[in-house]
Amino acid sequence: MKPRQRLVAAVLHTAHRWIERAGAIAPGTALGDEFGTLGSGSCIAFPPMSLFGTRSMHIGEGTMIGRACSLGVGYGPDDPNAPERGLVIGARCVVGARATITAHESVVIGDDVWFGQDVYISDANHGYQDPDVPIGLQFGKHDPVEIGAGSWVGRGAVILPGTSIGRNVVIGAGSVVRGRIDDHCVAVGSPAKVVRRLERGVGWVSVARPEDVLPEVSTDEVAAALGLFLHAEEAAVG
Repeated sequence: MKPRQRLVAAVLHTAHRWIERAGAIAPGTALGDEFGTLGSGSCIAFPPMSLFGTRSMHIGEGTMIGRACSLGVGYGPDDPNAPERGLVIGARCVVGARATITAHESVVIGDDVWFGQDVYISDANHGYQDPDVPIGLQFGKHDPVEIGAGSWVGRGAVILPGTSIGRNVVIGAGSVVRGRIDDHCVAVGSPAKVVRRLERGVGWVSVARPEDVLPEVSTDEVAAALGLFLHAEEAAVG
């Protein structure tokens, strides 16, 4: 690369990083003050794709929302019927880039929920019952969505209206979820089906093959095992 091109690239990259930092939506910024609640340490990366109904959004502390996300409550920026707490996101959540969350009545996400990129969540779909009206002009039923604390939703998953996901649930990438997923389950597919359940004292049991059991392991045990592994590596290198 020629020196002039290198200089131009360096200036553009520096400006881009500055714009990202300066444009982030956080408590105390003008856009941050428009939210119903935006907890301390939370941040919406710049640039968002779309934001409306922010007065009806309540986000807990330490939650990170990625670039190009779309968050909406109601049917538009000036919807007078938008619910007061249409979208509630708990503390310490991570919402991956390009996620879309639309709430017309209620979408509630618990603490410590992490999403991969490109996740879609909505509590309403278009209706289709009137054969003489374009589907895009028909309003569908509002059906609240809830995602329990500690759950993980993989990249590209679609969470449909009426879904209730329990605590510490894994939703596989690309899954389409509707209905109830109980606590401590792994669900995958389209439509998503539970493939493993936690049985205390036994482990994570496969639904299709009960003899296939993954052990229940605490984070302390994992950390201890990793520590032993790292110490063994260091000893081998030394």
